[in-house]
Amino acid sequence: MNLIIQGKQMDLGDALRTHVTTKTEEINQKYFNHATDATIVFSQEGHGHGQVKVRISIRVGKDIMVMADSLEPDSYVAFDTAAEKVAKQLRRYKNRLRDHHRRLEQMSENQIMKARDYILADGLDSEDEVQKSDESVPQGKDPVVVAEMTTDIQTMSVSEAVMRMDLAADTALLFRNASHNGLNMIYRRSDGNIGWVDPVGNDDELNQAQSA
Repeated sequence: MNLIIQGKQMDLGDALRTHVTTKTEEINQKYFNHATDATIVFSQEGHGHGQVKVRISIRVGKDIMVMADSLEPDSYVAFDTAAEKVAKQLRRYKNRLRDHHRRLEQMSENQIMKARDYILADGLDSEDEVQKSDESVPQGKDPVVVAEMTTDIQTMSVSEAVMRMDLAADTALLFRNASHNGLNMIYRRSDGNIGWVDPVGNDDELNQAQSA
């Protein structure tokens, strides 16, 4: 497993790096043992930098990320808290992750849709702000694209999609529903439940494809 430990404007020290390395390897061996890479980032937060934020990102399979954050006054406590969140997620999905990993290995290319992933800058709040903004900032109704990358939209069941969204601590996930091969979206609602969008017509397209 390729492990990257970073400190943003803070010195981590050898003892903390050793602690992070040992515990991350233990989590990988205990719960999955398929992690290809992991990144742990420490940063100082809060007024006067009284808090330490830790973000853990572990790739445990093809396009499967496990992520967790923690904010504590102490670097060790912050890491241990985030690490326990990761371990809890892996315990919860351990058996399903093994099945999911085997299925991904057998997945054909036509079950994966290529797409563009854009990150858009926040729009300005008012016309006054637009007028006061620098002339170099693009104007108009279209948002500013600050990053562009390629991504894969994979075919999976709804339960698998929920698992992957939960592991990555994401708020939404676009996927192709394995039951009819149509595009679906799941998202985390403000009440904590999961929303599921299945466009009308997906079943009709499946029936037409099967009868053709």
